[in-house]
Formats: sequence, structure tokens, C-alpha cells
Amino acid sequence: MIAPRQKIVAFTGNTRRPSRSLNLAALIARRIQAHLDADYRHLDVLDAGPGLGAALTRKQLTPEALAVVEAVEEADILVAVSPVYKGSYTGLFKHLFDFVDMDALIGRPVVIGATGGGPRHSLVVEHQMRPLFGFFSALTIPTAIYAEDASFQDDEVADPAILARVEAAAVQCAELARAVGPRRQRGEGANTPAEQTGRVIPLKS
Repeated sequence: MIAPRQKIVAFTGNTRRPSRSLNLAALIARRIQAHLDADYRHLDVLDAGPGLGAALTRKQLTPEALAVVEAVEEADILVAVSPVYKGSYTGLFKHLFDFVDMDALIGRPVVIGATGGGPRHSLVVEHQMRPLFGFFSALTIPTAIYAEDASFQDDEVADPAILARVEAAAVQCAELARAVGPRRQRGEGANTPAEQTGRVIPLKS
């Protein structure tokens, strides 16, 4: 039996195009594909449209915004990259994950990355993005990628050190994804019940 191809979804918090965050995420996804038989789709907050920011509940999401949320939930591998604004990932980046089902990312390989103006923002990936996906019980790849403006040439990553980190993260992600397998091979849907996946369920007082 031929194993189904895994689905890589890259979601980025950029609010304009072209975008260095988008290009970094695309590079990460392509390098994962070099080590794993997988399809790749890229989405950003612009794909979600103004209906994302206007929604206070999931039911208020427009069809365009809901489609992006569902794509994130249904991916086998997630690449999550955001530009750094005022010391953090973008508000709309976080706002989208506020609508993601809390069980949808359990056991999911996730590569995290960020872009910023200089080195002072580099800890965002470890101090903000990694805890975010830790909440979701995702399998966040050990190697995170932060690329500052000086790491790019014509909006493409050119720094050898950053390229090496991208390659390391891609190899780690591919190895983990092969071990975990695609959702349909694991028999999971978009929203896996916590009781079936090992999430610790707090007792109600």
C-alpha cells in the first residue's frame, strides 16, 4: 500500500506582499519537500481577508478566514512564520490561532520562524512562538529560524548561517513527519479528541 503524501501548510503573519516572512516560510517548506514526499500550500493573513480581524468568535469568521483556519487544522506539517512588530508576532497571526481548535495541533510537526529588523528580536521564536505551540501540544521542531533584514538579499535568504538552520529544521521535520505519519494514516480527523491522543485533561473542581 502506497502511503499518502503529507500536506505541508505554511501560514505567515505578513500583512503585505512581497514579504520576507512569506519567502522564509516558502524556503523552509521547499527544503522539507526535498527530504519528504509532501504537497505544499502557503497561506497568510491576507488570504483570510478583513473578516479575520473583525471576528470575535469562530462563528463570525467569513468563509475566506474560516478556510485558512481549517487549512491550518488539517495540515500534516505546519510551518508558522511571522514578522516581528513591536517585539512580538503580528496581532492577526495570533488572532488566527485563537480560532484554531485546541486539539487540532496535538502531535503535529511544526517549524517556527520569524523575521525582524535586527538581532534584538531574535528571542521571539523561543519566548513567544514556541510557548504558543506548546499550548497546542504540537511537536515543535528543535531548530527555530530567525532572520533579520541583513540576512536577506533581494528579499531572499542569503545568510549561510540562516540557510544552515533552515536545512537543519527541514531535516528534523522530515524525520519526525515520517515517524508520525500523515493524519489519515494515523486515523485522525482535523479535531482529534484529547482522550485519544494523550492530552492531560484537567479535573473539574
